Amino acid sequence: TRVLYKVQEEQPPNTLIGSLASDYGLPDVGHLYKLEVGAPYLRVDGKTGGLHTNDNTPNFASPVLTLSIPENTNIGALFPIPLAMDRDSGPNGVASYELTAGTEAQELFGLQVAEDQDEKQPQLIVMGNLDREQWDSYDLTIKVQDGGNPPRASSALLRITILDMNDNAPKFEKALYEAELSENSPVGHSVLQVKANDSDQGANAEIDYSFHQASDVVRRLLRLDRATGLITVQGPIDREDIGTLRFSVMAKDKGANPTSARTQVVVTIKDMNDNAPSIEIRGIGLVTHQDGMANISEDVPVETAVALVQVSDRDEGENAVVTCVVAGDVPFQLRQASETGSDSKKKYFLQTTTPLDYESVKEYTIEIVAGGPGDPPLSSTNSLKVQVVDVNDNAPVFSQSFTEVAFPENNEPDDLVMEVSATDADSGSNAKLVYSLVTDPASKGSFTIDPDSGEIRVKAVLDREQRERYEFAVVATDKGSPSKTGTATVAINVMDRNDNDPKFMLSGYNFSVMENMPPLSPVGMVTVIDADKGENARIQLSVEQDNGDFVIQNGTGTILSSISFDREQQSTYTFRLKAVDGGDPPRSAYVGVTINVLDENDNAPFITSPSNATYKHILPHTSPGQQVSKVKAEDIDSGVNAELIYSITGGNPFELFQISPQSGDITLEKEILRKHHGLHRLVVRVNDKGKPSRHGTALVHFYVNETLANRTLLDTLVGHSLDTPLDIDIAGDPEYERSKQRSNILFGVIAGIVAVTLVIVLVVLVRYCRQREAKSGYQAGKKETKDLYAPKQASKSGKSKSKVKKSKSPKPPKPTEDEEETGLQKSLKFNLMNDSVSDSPRIHLPLNYPPGSPDLGRHYRSNSPLPSIQLQPQSPSASKKHQVVQDLPATNTFVGTGDNNSTGSEQYSDYSYRTNPQKYTNKQVGELILRPAAAPPLHRGAIWTEVWE
Repeated sequence: TRVLYKVQEEQPPNTLIGSLASDYGLPDVGHLYKLEVGAPYLRVDGKTGGLHTNDNTPNFASPVLTLSIPENTNIGALFPIPLAMDRDSGPNGVASYELTAGTEAQELFGLQVAEDQDEKQPQLIVMGNLDREQWDSYDLTIKVQDGGNPPRASSALLRITILDMNDNAPKFEKALYEAELSENSPVGHSVLQVKANDSDQGANAEIDYSFHQASDVVRRLLRLDRATGLITVQGPIDREDIGTLRFSVMAKDKGANPTSARTQVVVTIKDMNDNAPSIEIRGIGLVTHQDGMANISEDVPVETAVALVQVSDRDEGENAVVTCVVAGDVPFQLRQASETGSDSKKKYFLQTTTPLDYESVKEYTIEIVAGGPGDPPLSSTNSLKVQVVDVNDNAPVFSQSFTEVAFPENNEPDDLVMEVSATDADSGSNAKLVYSLVTDPASKGSFTIDPDSGEIRVKAVLDREQRERYEFAVVATDKGSPSKTGTATVAINVMDRNDNDPKFMLSGYNFSVMENMPPLSPVGMVTVIDADKGENARIQLSVEQDNGDFVIQNGTGTILSSISFDREQQSTYTFRLKAVDGGDPPRSAYVGVTINVLDENDNAPFITSPSNATYKHILPHTSPGQQVSKVKAEDIDSGVNAELIYSITGGNPFELFQISPQSGDITLEKEILRKHHGLHRLVVRVNDKGKPSRHGTALVHFYVNETLANRTLLDTLVGHSLDTPLDIDIAGDPEYERSKQRSNILFGVIAGIVAVTLVIVLVVLVRYCRQREAKSGYQAGKKETKDLYAPKQASKSGKSKSKVKKSKSPKPPKPTEDEEETGLQKSLKFNLMNDSVSDSPRIHLPLNYPPGSPDLGRHYRSNSPLPSIQLQPQSPSASKKHQVVQDLPATNTFVGTGDNNSTGSEQYSDYSYRTNPQKYTNKQVGELILRPAAAPPLHRGAIWTEVWE
């Protein structure tokens, strides 16, 4: 076509002259415009056909550049790319190159531009692993741009072809091929096509097919295409001569070291008498066909075209009408390519209908059937083998995700424990598995696994007592890229053997128990262990040298006593325990047991000295701080139960004495005064330190006086002290305190009101009257001629009668020595008066004092009438004490105190203390006075005071 444009001269570069597409309606898509004549003054836009004045755009020598790179090329290898040319120079020349790649190639290739003087050399860099079987070619775009202003650029298609390496063997799509052949089929008619695939390329993938072990009949009638595997007719086929042809086909590649494969073919001769439609299958798009085999990746999208199918029939008319369908249940269908064409010749696209899965079906034989409505209707078939190319999309799977086995301890190293197995639904290297173990640090090195077979062996001698269970992961890794893994858990339970003795936790046991525990009380517990398990660790305990004193509970290890302990009889028991396990043969162990009986405070202290009935004489000039006595006691208990503490609990109102709590030494603490003369009774308590504490009580008597004149009377007073309650103080001469008390009362009466004075006068008058009635009383200064100890006769005084004495008593017989002591105790009885009475008449009672006392005879040298006992009313003191006064010579003065708990000497010896019921309910006051006839005026009598609370 001739097109004429006019343009003014001397226009600037890149001036638009005209557009062929828009000016003349030429196509603007699907075509490439190229200027053949007119350079270098003009340029044409390759897409729009626009003509511009030329400023020399850089261009490649060809719009399509081709590079061939072998598969498995090392990463980082460089391949030069043809240079782009620019007629301009300097800054307007070639300035830069840019490479654009699709998603499948952007991580595999890169661009590097090397500069040599003024020339820029583009180079392709291999950045990833190339595998022709996965991807055999890549299309990239390379762009070149000059340095002009504005810059100009052009692009070219860079097609990279991956060259094959012979690393795959041929493989038939089917192990058995079957086909039907119509009789009278012409020579060259396609019977079937065997397809062996080789993932390699070129000569490495060129397969040579040949008959193998075929009969002469087969070789005469059929022809096998050595290149395509297509079996065709080469001789007349007559079903009546032969109905079935059976033979093998061998496929061998043309590599340097060729390999081969065989398949079985069965051809059934079909009786037909006309022409059947013919079917032609060809490759399409990126899906290549080689020898009747199409390779397609399992991850292609649905409706991907696999082949172009052309169906024709050499008949005419109605017999030439042909339709074509895909036979069988396969995920493929035919879609008519166009509505144009004749009825006898049609084209179809063979495309997928569902996603492909290599793991489900690895290859398909797609049988295409073409037929027509002829009479009889005829049809023909052709097949295409589609091999699904595997993608590593499946991880290895173990037959069991968890496996538990039992394995005995004390094994031999390298013993086989078990074998694991996993499968991978992929194929090739994607399905080749390598086994490994993942163990915890404590189990590292104990087990190994064969990476190919999955056999697990033990490398060390297992000891169940150190570790009873091992659990680790077994990992199966395929050799795909990227690889996938599967994991299973293996648990190994170590079986026990009876290789350990029972073991007591201690080498010997010492238990301490309290005495007096009841029988069958627990005295201790032992713990015995056996590092084995089950029956090997079931332990029976028994007491060795069993005398019946102890038993042991098997379930708890508790030792029980069959007896009650008494430490004072036996303090230590020793025996031996035996532990036997239930293994075969059984193993045993022994341990010694010692039972120490601890003391219980079940014994009170025992007073060894002094005796309760003894006394100690103390001179009045004894210096304070001097030891005057010592209390000794023993306790048959032990420990703190036998540690004793001494204390004075009664009879020390003046704090004249002190006892050492530890030693029991009694010392005089104060200077002895006149009021301290007489008998002192200390109530000493000896406590042990047990819980609860037990105690014993001792009575320690001291007699403070210049001499020991009347020992018999002193012994009597000590005996009376033993019958006196312990809460009554017997301490020195109480008359001294009595005189002070009377003085205080007198001062109070004088300072009182008139009513008090009248009461005093009344008391004096009553006293006077009482004295007149008591004519048999003692008269001071009167010399008596009769025996001091003779009883006073009632006939000698008409005033001897009293309110108490109603009749004359006969003269008593002379008592014996024992009767004298008994009579003295009986004569020391006293009458009680209610404390609410301020005064009472004096009661005169005869005292049956034993005559003939040698001590009293030495003290009273003149004969005097028998002293009498007079109860004289006294004013009650502030504390309302019940006082009984007995006038005795100074050498016989004593004081005693006690309480309602009257304790005799026999009771103290038994270490018991019993509380008597309360003797009196009201506080009462009375006075008992003994006045010897010839008592010296300076000697004062002793007072015996008893108080009830």
